[in-house]
Amino acid sequence: MPKKRIVMALGHKALGTNLPEQKEAAQHMSKIIADFVQEGWQVAVVHSNAPQVGMIHTAMNEFGKMHEGYTPAPMSVCSAMSQGYIGYDLQNAIRAALLGRGIYKPVSTILTQVTVDPYDEASHTPAKSIGRILTAEEATAEEAKGNFVREIPGKGFQRMVAAPNPVAIVEIDAIRALLDAGQIVIACGGGGIPVMVQGHFLKGASAVIEKDLAAGLLAREIDADVLMILTAVDNVTLNYGQPDERPIHTMNLEEARDYISQGQFEFASMLPKVVASVDFIQSGKGRRAVITSPEKAVLGLAGKAGTSITD
Repeated sequence: MPKKRIVMALGHKALGTNLPEQKEAAQHMSKIIADFVQEGWQVAVVHSNAPQVGMIHTAMNEFGKMHEGYTPAPMSVCSAMSQGYIGYDLQNAIRAALLGRGIYKPVSTILTQVTVDPYDEASHTPAKSIGRILTAEEATAEEAKGNFVREIPGKGFQRMVAAPNPVAIVEIDAIRALLDAGQIVIACGGGGIPVMVQGHFLKGASAVIEKDLAAGLLAREIDADVLMILTAVDNVTLNYGQPDERPIHTMNLEEARDYISQGQFEFASMLPKVVASVDFIQSGKGRRAVITSPEKAVLGLAGKAGTSITD
């Protein structure tokens, strides 16, 4: 029987914000993932880390300020920490969901590094906010360290980091080996730990990687059949937020590219999902992308819900 391989990308609303919410959300998502495993799919899971990495970044920096001998943690370290504790909840929840169905398959979290290009244009236009609201004095101190900040009218300031495109997944061979062995793999969490290649070394980058783009790259690298991006809405829509907003149920590559060129998709939310889908589909034959909500995941795979993108 031929193997069916799927990458499932979980948005930040699918994982909650704080620790109790995350544990409960992981248990909910694990049942959906178990549905696919039970149907014979090899599953790789990619998750967002937006609230979690911000919480870790704030906590580590505040702790460093208050206690002598301790230092703030760079973004790459915060990203690694978020992968660990989100993966911990997810892999335990998936394992329990599978065992409850009599399915004995290991679940592993891979601490995943993803290389970025230091000359990526995105590095010069920080687009992702991180951490708590800062005072004007704190914002000035951040800028003095070479960091970017933005003013939020009426609230204060917030640090901004770049979101460069993912180039390569460092641990891809380990991920492939586990999938080939029939295991469920959690990888590229939060888009991966952003690193730059410097000789034989990998240096952490002060950035975050768009999770959906990393999921698309992973799907290409493991030769997946389906890229499924689970988000807060049931469908991709045209004219979002307008009186004539309407859902899209199917798109081919030409239509998707046309909608992208029209500026139909919001830069920080739906656009990377559609771009990741296009990149994945055009890199191989017979591939499909599905964008929908977790509740519609099974129906989306069957083409009965969500937005399907094909060649």
